Amino acid sequence: MKIIVSNRSGVPIYEQIKEQIKEAIFSGELSEDDLLPSIRQLARDLKISVITTTRAYSDLEREGFVVQMRGKGCYVLPRNTELARENALHKMEDGLCVAIAAAKAEGISKAELIERLHLLWEVDYE
Repeated sequence: MKIIVSNRSGVPIYEQIKEQIKEAIFSGELSEDDLLPSIRQLARDLKISVITTTRAYSDLEREGFVVQMRGKGCYVLPRNTELARENALHKMEDGLCVAIAAAKAEGISKAELIERLHLLWEVDYE
């Protein structure tokens, strides 16, 4: 797993770290019981403060994605299917909002948009 942070994104660095780790968990790149880099190692690799990585890991633990074991590290917890579904719904809604805005901007009707959705639903994307 590679974490990339940007000082210019407007999103706090701890949030960037947290979201990238969550995405790696949702995508299956990180699995149950995988060991995350140590807080100090991640801070060193990203050239950021240990406080920043500590905040990201603490938030992930509070949200139920990881568990921190003193002296052993930070491990990924079993995937929460409810959280995974909620994440998928959020991504879907984001995509649909973009599609709706594009349709409205070009005068495409709701019926045409729904028709396209039905057609695309039948396509095998796997």
